[in-house]
Amino acid sequence: MIRLFRKAPDSGRPRRLTASVLRHNPADPASVPHWQDFVVEEAEGMTLFIALNEIRATQDPSLQFDFVCRAGICGSCAMLIDGRPGLACRTLTRDLGERFTLAPQPFFELIGDLSVNTGKWLRGTAERLRTWVHAAGRPDLDALEERMAPELAEAIYELDRCIECGCCVAGCGTAQMRPDFIGAIGLNKIARFRLDPRDTRSDEDFYELIGDDDGVFGCMSLLGCHDVCPKQLPLQTQIAFLRRRMAALGF
Repeated sequence: MIRLFRKAPDSGRPRRLTASVLRHNPADPASVPHWQDFVVEEAEGMTLFIALNEIRATQDPSLQFDFVCRAGICGSCAMLIDGRPGLACRTLTRDLGERFTLAPQPFFELIGDLSVNTGKWLRGTAERLRTWVHAAGRPDLDALEERMAPELAEAIYELDRCIECGCCVAGCGTAQMRPDFIGAIGLNKIARFRLDPRDTRSDEDFYELIGDDDGVFGCMSLLGCHDVCPKQLPLQTQIAFLRRRMAALGF
């Protein structure tokens, strides 16, 4: 049972929020996409995650949406909030109007209501770009890895902060027009493994994976990925770096 701490009577009357949710169950042939309004009373410090759980617990248990960590780490609760990709668990209702819209992220396969299958697309992208460390020969699992300079480790960690929420893809104009575009998340992974000294692939090996219009040259530089990334990763900076490096190598 979900318990919310309401505002004290002397702090003013809490707002009544109306969440207009785009609903559709593709597994049901009779389901038609439609908007459905839910009204909740705002609580101090309420997030969209809390509001959606209250709706599902007290109004409609069939409402579909995803969550795991509730701390902006897993990326599962990503959705369109007033038309902008974002995380429900990190969005405070006080930053929204009394009426707002919630919709599933575009581009990804719809599971139902606000739930989309980002995992299927991300697995396909990982296999397509081979985003794992490629070491020469069979690695000695008992051997200690060579020391890495702190600056390099920090640069790799910065790109590893991606939580694979899909917001960058959902906010990408190119992805909406070119379904095979790997998006900022794929380009970020290439940049990350290119920095890793444990990976023995050459620049040419990396850039053959992304050197076309479905890769780094397809990006229209609209900055959508950069603007909506909940972890504020330097996505456009990495894309620009990859382009410059590829041009220097004659790609």
